[in-house]
Amino acid sequence: MPKQVDHVSRRRLIAEAVCHLADEHGLEGVTLRDVAARAQVSMGAVQRCFRTKEEMLVFTLGHIGERIGERVRARLVRSPAQSAGTALGHAATEISLLREEHRAEARVWLAFVAQAAVNEALATTLRASYAPLQETFTRLIAEAADAEAGSGSDAGADRAALVDPRREARTLLALVDGLTTHVLIGHLTPPEAQDVLHAHLARLWA
Repeated sequence: MPKQVDHVSRRRLIAEAVCHLADEHGLEGVTLRDVAARAQVSMGAVQRCFRTKEEMLVFTLGHIGERIGERVRARLVRSPAQSAGTALGHAATEISLLREEHRAEARVWLAFVAQAAVNEALATTLRASYAPLQETFTRLIAEAADAEAGSGSDAGADRAALVDPRREARTLLALVDGLTTHVLIGHLTPPEAQDVLHAHLARLWA
């Protein structure tokens, strides 16, 4: 059992090294030798954890997706009494990676997204990462719609009846991804992107 725990920890250590190198040089600049040097392990250690570079990249992408998902869950747990609509805003903000401390992670994530367009193994992993995030959005939107319908207002009930939680979840997930891209290339500032996100969420119930 201790060896298994060490193996998992080492794979995560290597994944973090991949992230640092990808942020600095892009995925094309990630080599097994450089990863070993950055992780301060031997080439043999890297090869025992991953048979190929593609296997290493697939694991790293899954590792990033898990980290984002964990942040979203932690943000929701910290404020259990908040409304579903407020929780949705918090979750969307975490996924959009707009804050300065998440900028490096956003660059790496988008590098993987670009590569996934021509790599089915990465695309499969990316879809698996998006799925639980979309389900979280769907659940929160459905809960917020139920709360709006039960508010006692006829207008609120009418608005809630028009909301398709799954469609809105897909729309929101695509929006936060797009906002991340626009901030990274300098088309939008983080405050401008936040304004777009908040305006979209407000229109769900307008």
